[in-house]
Amino acid sequence: MSGPWDVVIVGGGHNGLVCAAYLARAGQRVLVIEQRPVAGGPLLTQEIAPGFLSSTGADVIGPLRPEVVRDLELTRHGLELLPIDPTVVAIGDDSTTLRLWRTVEQTQEELRRHSARDAAAYPTFHEFLMGLAEALDPILLRAPPDVQSPTWADQIALLRRALRLRRRGMDAFRSALRLPVQSLHRLLDEWFETDLLKATLAFDALIGTCRGPWSPGTAFGLLRHYAGVANGQGWAFVKGGMGSFARAVMAAAGGAGATIRTGTRVRRIMTEDGRATGVELTDGERIHSKVVVSNADPKRTFLDLVDPAELDADFLSQVRAYNTNGCVAKVNIALEELPRFPGWEDGRPPPSHVRIAPSMEFIERAYDDAKYGGFSQAPVLDVFLPSVVDPSVAPRGKHVMSVLAQYAPYHLREGTWNARREDLAGRVMDRLEERLPGIRARIRTTEVLTPLDIERTFGMTGGHIYHGEMTLDQLFVMRPVPGWARYRTPIDALYLCGSGAHPGGGITGAPGYNAARAIMSDLKRIPRGAVAAHAMGL
Repeated sequence: MSGPWDVVIVGGGHNGLVCAAYLARAGQRVLVIEQRPVAGGPLLTQEIAPGFLSSTGADVIGPLRPEVVRDLELTRHGLELLPIDPTVVAIGDDSTTLRLWRTVEQTQEELRRHSARDAAAYPTFHEFLMGLAEALDPILLRAPPDVQSPTWADQIALLRRALRLRRRGMDAFRSALRLPVQSLHRLLDEWFETDLLKATLAFDALIGTCRGPWSPGTAFGLLRHYAGVANGQGWAFVKGGMGSFARAVMAAAGGAGATIRTGTRVRRIMTEDGRATGVELTDGERIHSKVVVSNADPKRTFLDLVDPAELDADFLSQVRAYNTNGCVAKVNIALEELPRFPGWEDGRPPPSHVRIAPSMEFIERAYDDAKYGGFSQAPVLDVFLPSVVDPSVAPRGKHVMSVLAQYAPYHLREGTWNARREDLAGRVMDRLEERLPGIRARIRTTEVLTPLDIERTFGMTGGHIYHGEMTLDQLFVMRPVPGWARYRTPIDALYLCGSGAHPGGGITGAPGYNAARAIMSDLKRIPRGAVAAHAMGL
């Protein structure tokens, strides 16, 4: 392996790879170190039975930044997105179904079957949230401002966002100001009357977060979902499974000159006089670099990889308090044939995304179980069937299914996840059988990932799929902790580039993109060539 290195990146998840690609394109000598046999983190495609290829971790791409796709030429490197439409089919308690589509017109037509009032309200609701997401979108590709001494550029950027919201009218502006502190229950009750519609929209905001629809501040989570539509990508499967996305980003990074070393574990980040100087591997090898970038979550970075003597007590206390308690379990399933879908006529293409969350009251009861230390006895389920639109991931006539089950807290009041994994799987299967009759008889094999398994498999502290709760107290200038939201850390030349940094989790690439910009700004070594300047958007 060649050296010396300008940058060493700890962890080859998608944000680490995105950061590596941009830095390498800007002329830096970059080494990515990944402990697993293959890079990509939870963006992984694995065979769970002969011929059945499952996206073991993440299932779909939604808020992926179009800038990342364009700059890194991911399409040329093999990325092919398969749009989900209808975006979701929700199944109610009485087996009624509700389809939400990519177009407002189709969704409005569907809603007329349920409520004329909701059909009339939906276009305005959609326009409001799309407008808010579009107005705030540029913030996602900027480092948050320094609260103590914001620059003129930071202040002007925030003022522009406020003015853009104001131009949408006073009613929209007032609603935008209220939304961050509202509960989903209050917001959605103001707009709609159909329980199944409200629950379906609510779960878009709650997925991966240990909150219920009555919890204050949960309405803000809807922006995360609408960002996936507003920035132009839309929610989609990746042809060949999510591992294909990871391979495309690896190809972009490697093609730009970055080196990716897998099957290698970092023991610690080395420091000297308050500055990161490289990493030490578990086999004792030391790799020196000008800059170290961590794609690991903040707790793993600062509590496991860095000598605590290098950090002050107040900072360490804030890191320990950072909430990384996951609440989602995953069940991957190989199916001999598709289940029967309620109300689905023969000859129509089957749905590729099904949701079992009949009402906000149902979601809140599921959350109540987790709130008191148990997993949901009747969990909310988000069900994906990628083989419906991508036959390449299963043998002919057969299918793969993945199920996100919420709520399943990392910390259990009674027992351990090792002992209770099958109990959880049983609850998920019971719920699936209720809404998709006969599915048990069609199952060939299952793979269950509890939050503990997610932590062990992908190195995510607490099994949190977003590297930490996406709540208002852990977003923007407070992610991961107040005072350190700009990718830099209290240790000079050590940066964060993962989902524990702004703007947070999801398959966006934005933390990696933003971190690369911050690093290049500090290094002041951006080559004058057009390719390097374009790579960083400068």
